Amino acid sequence: MRNLIISPKIQAKISQPDHGALTREEVEQCFLNHDGGYVTDEREEHRTDPPTLWFVGETNRRKPLKVVFVLADGMIYLKSCYPATSEIQRIYRRLMCR
Repeated sequence: MRNLIISPKIQAKISQPDHGALTREEVEQCFLNHDGGYVTDEREEHRTDPPTLWFVGETNRRKPLKVVFVLADGMIYLKSCYPATSEIQRIYRRLMCR
């Protein structure tokens, strides 16, 4: 995915064990495997222009991840990614059913 931008700072963060020791390939797999919608993060401290979006997607090994990003000028800027807890998965399903 050439349009996925992961800054060195974000790559270092998601590579840490507390963020799941994730790779770029796992993040890309979530985008490629995802066929649902995106949720806009409405929390005041996370509001951006353009808006911050997120979804729960799975890697090719069926590992669920919460992927947080911004779309701008045809590019996807990753803000964060980490294993999706059962609570995050429940919230995502609920928001997608609206």
